[in-house]
Amino acid sequence: MAFKTAAPEADLFSEQTELKRELGLVEALSIVINRIIGSGIFRTPTPIMMLVASISLFYGVWIVGGIATLLGAFCYAELVAMMPKSGGPYAYLKAAYGPLWTFLRGWAMFFVSETGAIAAVALVFAEYSNALFEIFFGYHYSHMTEILIALIVIWLLTVVNCFGVFLSGVLQNIFSFLKLIAVGGVIFVCFMKLGELTHFSTNFWPEEFTWSTMLAFGAAMRYGFFAYSGWEGATYVAEEVRNPRKNLPLSIILGIAGIMLLYLAANSAYLYQLPMETIQQSRWVAVDAVTMAIGTGGGVLISLAVMLNTFGNVSAQILCKARTWFAMSRDGLFIGPLSKIHPKYRTPNTALIVQAAWATILLIFAGFAEHAYETIIDFFSFTSSVFNVSTFAAIWVLRKKYPDINRPYRVWGYPVTLIIVLVIQIWFMVITLITTLIPSLIGIVLTSTGLLYYFRVEVKAWFLRNFKF
Repeated sequence: MAFKTAAPEADLFSEQTELKRELGLVEALSIVINRIIGSGIFRTPTPIMMLVASISLFYGVWIVGGIATLLGAFCYAELVAMMPKSGGPYAYLKAAYGPLWTFLRGWAMFFVSETGAIAAVALVFAEYSNALFEIFFGYHYSHMTEILIALIVIWLLTVVNCFGVFLSGVLQNIFSFLKLIAVGGVIFVCFMKLGELTHFSTNFWPEEFTWSTMLAFGAAMRYGFFAYSGWEGATYVAEEVRNPRKNLPLSIILGIAGIMLLYLAANSAYLYQLPMETIQQSRWVAVDAVTMAIGTGGGVLISLAVMLNTFGNVSAQILCKARTWFAMSRDGLFIGPLSKIHPKYRTPNTALIVQAAWATILLIFAGFAEHAYETIIDFFSFTSSVFNVSTFAAIWVLRKKYPDINRPYRVWGYPVTLIIVLVIQIWFMVITLITTLIPSLIGIVLTSTGLLYYFRVEVKAWFLRNFKF
């Protein structure tokens, strides 16, 4: 079967779907919150502080990352309101650039970035369960046990998501509410007990501003962007959201704006309790901060809170990302069986199961690295940034290609907003390539293998058309 050409214009921009629209604004907002708040705010402050080694640049990473993410959300709001299709960025790239680039983006998502992110967050769940174990028993279990626990989480939540989007939506609402309570609780506890204001002023500026300083800041942005990642999650289930042209843009913008403020408050809470040097060495920074504030009992509570947050985040990722493989397969751009929908639950169960299987493989391989979490992020950051640039640029392409299509929402501040987003993303892409050359090259090579699959299908179709045996 050859890959399909561009769909008719009416199909590209219509709201018709064979999936059930059972998610409202609350569920869409819950998916955004669950996708963003996962491991990042509890895990990335340490590698960020290690890289920048100053308070000003530490806050700079979170502020620049938040603003860049919010500006990017304005761009996505136009795309999703214009084209409420499952698969999120996949659908926009397909309309803007055609099948080849779209296919490569989906191939990279599956084999490099999106399943890698599922594995990374599941691993943080396991790491904080280890922290809880150490609090109770005085020693921690092995790294391989952490890997096993992460695998159990992935497969358990995959099974839950196979039983219908309504059940998954309820799960998102519950976890998003509990996550906000958990992060808010960390902030409240850390500021409730007396800390040290001098932590905010000591080592405020870097010792010197050099090219190395800029490289370190750019490398730290890799973890900052990961902490904000997932904000586009609701677009993946666009065909299962009611009134998607209104609810999806609103959920994205509200979710990011609120979480940016929450992240700044959480990092301030950590810093109020812990000096820069302690944050740099901390494996479980949230646990250490709360333990410093109220003792061992606080460490137990925050470990449970982080496990709750990461558990909900993995659930949201599994729910959203499987819809991309489903959409690709439905269009003839991926493995055929992934387009199957369960006859009773109307969910893409084959896509869910295959997604879990590949995430398992990535997690096992990453488990051999000393810093598995950072290794996974380094592995997919460059590849993700390449396709992020092309997705944001699709705003300009689609305005030229389809100028008369109804756009219920238009990018605020266009074209300045789009230019700023593209400059930040290209700068980040270059810095990432420089600072993580080998992991980035591995991601590029794995993405490029998609060309072999793509052209194999095209060549086979050409022979079938031209030679009759």
